[in-house]
Amino acid sequence: MHVRRRDYSFSFGQYRKHKATGRVAPLRRAGAAIASCLAVVFVLSACTEQNTYVPPPPPKVDVALPVKQNVTPFLEVTGTTASVNETALVARVQGFIQEINYRDGDPVKAGTVLFVIEPEPYQLALDQANSAKASADAAVKQSQAEYERQAALVAKTFATKQDLEKAEAARDANVATQQQAAANIKQAELNLSYTQVKAPFDGVVSARLVSVGELVGPNNISTLASIVQFNPIYVNFNVSENDVLRVRSTMQKRGISAQDLRKIPVEVGLQTETGFPHKGTFDYAAPTVTAATGMLPARAVLDNEARQLLPGYFVRVRVPLFEQPDRLLVPDRAIGSDQSGRYVLVAGKDNVVEQRTVQIGQLVGELRVVNSGITPDDRIVVSGLLSAVPGQKIEPQMKDVSASAADGSQQ
Repeated sequence: MHVRRRDYSFSFGQYRKHKATGRVAPLRRAGAAIASCLAVVFVLSACTEQNTYVPPPPPKVDVALPVKQNVTPFLEVTGTTASVNETALVARVQGFIQEINYRDGDPVKAGTVLFVIEPEPYQLALDQANSAKASADAAVKQSQAEYERQAALVAKTFATKQDLEKAEAARDANVATQQQAAANIKQAELNLSYTQVKAPFDGVVSARLVSVGELVGPNNISTLASIVQFNPIYVNFNVSENDVLRVRSTMQKRGISAQDLRKIPVEVGLQTETGFPHKGTFDYAAPTVTAATGMLPARAVLDNEARQLLPGYFVRVRVPLFEQPDRLLVPDRAIGSDQSGRYVLVAGKDNVVEQRTVQIGQLVGELRVVNSGITPDDRIVVSGLLSAVPGQKIEPQMKDVSASAADGSQQ
């Protein structure tokens, strides 16, 4: 007991000594640090005994069965528009321009008088031709009467056969002159008609190249303007040799003749348009494939009453081929691509994701035709593609990919 009191006294003395010298705070801090370390050890021990790793549940991913329906494949190419008729308006007779009866760029109807070349000289030439014809008619009448008189005298032996032959020759010469006069009238009438330069078809006239009072004609300026027909309008395009072989093979199998091709519809769209709003029909295919390019020139004709298509446009051309039954379609967004090509993700056995390489076809509305790589019973991942990892499980959520997604225009 004495020792304890001595120890206590010593400790208490030391405490007072440290207190007097200001060293008590470091001792308190050391004790607090030791207590904190012990608390951490106890906490870690408790965590080790109670916490275990629990894997996250499989992600929920939307899947759908492919849509099965009949699909019409399309031949899609690029073409150019061209006018059905385009020609220069030329002066076929010489003279001064007397009238210009249109404004540059006006639409005109066939037969509209656009230019008038002074008609007076040609009217005078026609009058002269008519006068010459009248004179020739009189000469023929007189010579015919003389021939008949000589024939009667020869029959009565009052004239010789030589006199009859002279009368016949005179009559024939006058008839030839009469025929020449008639031809001169036609030529004069034709020249007079050429003084009016008319529109040969419905179209739009370009800017004039001459002015009123300008001398035009065979030895002077001949081209007055040009006219372009807009309705209907041609669309020229080229078909590859492989497509030609495929189409001809299908035609032979189905018994379709070359004349039936003119009934095939053709759809056209401008570069700035969505879809193919302009409708027409197949019009022409060249008899041979161009050896240098391996392409077959073809042409369609379209109604263009609203003049939405101008000659020289580059356009997208789509020609429907022959319907294919029971094709499989999946949402276009479900198709991915990598270095090996196009693929889809499929919820396979035990809901493990599989990556399937596919061969795709045309776009039908929001759906894409899949030619190979899937079956009608495959569950295709249609959304949540980032969560679906090949080789890992998912929780499939069945969705109905409505066939209405394929009702839009096929692109």
